[in-house]
Amino acid sequence: MRLNNRNKAGFYNFISTTILLIFVLGCGAFFMELFKFDFLGRGTTALLIIVPSIFGLIFYLRGRQIFEYDSDGEALNFKNRNVLFYEKAISDEFPKYKLISYEIIDALIFRKLYVNISSKKNKIITLKYDVSYLSKKELKDLKFSLSKVIKENKENKREL
Repeated sequence: MRLNNRNKAGFYNFISTTILLIFVLGCGAFFMELFKFDFLGRGTTALLIIVPSIFGLIFYLRGRQIFEYDSDGEALNFKNRNVLFYEKAISDEFPKYKLISYEIIDALIFRKLYVNISSKKNKIITLKYDVSYLSKKELKDLKFSLSKVIKENKENKREL
């Protein structure tokens, strides 16, 4: 199964650019209000910086916007990247039989996917991905696919 939200990259880019633009304009309006004009008053002018900062912080804390998953074939592929921020993208590929378990943490602001895989020395490695920007249907399909792989792994271990 293939799952990705790359088609929403333009929308996320627009949102992040809009937040950045509102922040810059808010800072300009704040300094203009502080030094030149006096329409809003002292308490209200701080909101010109605080409100866009809160929106930007929430957008940043939600994590990487683009998530790609591919379970076709003998391997699982996970990719997670940002649209605007130039952080290194996370890209992992491993055989399906190494998947042990997964867990989705759903907090108030963000959603994270934790995938546990086995290493060559039979140690457990936990990989973390941001899935905050997936829709409920996409998240349901992801859970179904990962559960299916885990179920197949357990059946194959019983046969051995």
